Amino acid sequence: MSTLFLDVTRSLTRLYDGLLPTGVDRVGLAYVEKYGVKARAILSERGFSTVLCERDSQQTFAWLLSSIRNRNKIRALVARACLNRLRESSLNGILLHTSHNGMEYGRYYKTMAKRQIRPVFMVHDLIPLTHAEYCRPGVDATHRDRMRTALRHASGLIMNSQATLDSIAAEAERANLPLPPTVVAHLASGVTTPRPLTPRPIATPYFVMLGTIEPRKNHWFLLHVWRRLVEQLGTAAPKLVVIGRRGWECENVIDMLERCESLKGVVIEEAHCSDEKLHAYLQHCQALLFPSFVEGYGMPLAEALALKVPVLASDLAVFHEIADDIPEYLDPLDGPGWLARIQAYAQPNSHEREAQLSRIERFREPTWAEHFERVDAFLETLR
Repeated sequence: MSTLFLDVTRSLTRLYDGLLPTGVDRVGLAYVEKYGVKARAILSERGFSTVLCERDSQQTFAWLLSSIRNRNKIRALVARACLNRLRESSLNGILLHTSHNGMEYGRYYKTMAKRQIRPVFMVHDLIPLTHAEYCRPGVDATHRDRMRTALRHASGLIMNSQATLDSIAAEAERANLPLPPTVVAHLASGVTTPRPLTPRPIATPYFVMLGTIEPRKNHWFLLHVWRRLVEQLGTAAPKLVVIGRRGWECENVIDMLERCESLKGVVIEEAHCSDEKLHAYLQHCQALLFPSFVEGYGMPLAEALALKVPVLASDLAVFHEIADDIPEYLDPLDGPGWLARIQAYAQPNSHEREAQLSRIERFREPTWAEHFERVDAFLETLR
């Protein structure tokens, strides 16, 4: 049987830097938990890569799953891996790479071919190509290189949604490149076990917005909605909890958070929120607010619905794919519509909120078991 390899460069780098895991990182950790016992770890930088020995692979996987951070030991491990690279022999197997990091380097694929390792990548989104205006300058060109290099050289691609598959199929057609074998496997939420009910973190009604602060998440719009709520309701306005670190191209959002007097004490920013605190906020909120302009998947939506929490979301095809008609969908620029729905959901015994709670009972949560069942069947076709 061929060996499985996991590229854990992004996950180990973020652990070394002391950063909390994002959605992409949680996917990587799920793959480590599923396949780590029988896999070898790969580290890479700018297309240069090395395969860790079995012992160091297992040590790396253990650090990632336990979030144990010892920078000296990580540095020593990386040094050993670089020395071992000089003694590598031919290997044989399949590489699972769950982040976009390093997909653009042709030498990465060439080295894997010499090792007789077939690379399989997960594609999370093509947002830098379809909506470059929401990304850092230059990311669109890098991401195009990533996607087109993968189209040329990857042995297979795992898609998190049909919407993402449709996007990369369109990109392949534009580039006149063949589409490698693909599989769509929805991602599970971060709710892996039932969560006991925790005490309310805020006594009064509040809403939650979850995700890195970046332009496509539409924080600026929602903060203006909240300022209007305060103008209309004064001290009776519900609170808004903004969970997520500050990202890029978000100076106008930071100005609102730091300098808008009417939002002080009403909008609560949680840049470093533990899983326990996050679930406490979600369990008791009136609704999760998800006004994004574009998403590749939308894990917070699945996570909220898994916790029986109502969702007000943008009217995106991928959200319908995940949640059907359960959330309330709005145009991401419909200020009066968002204002009305938030006010309705903030009311005690809200009829609109109760109706969605009834719909949530038929939500079929994506699970990791189903995800990996599809992935395993796909990998069998590649062996």
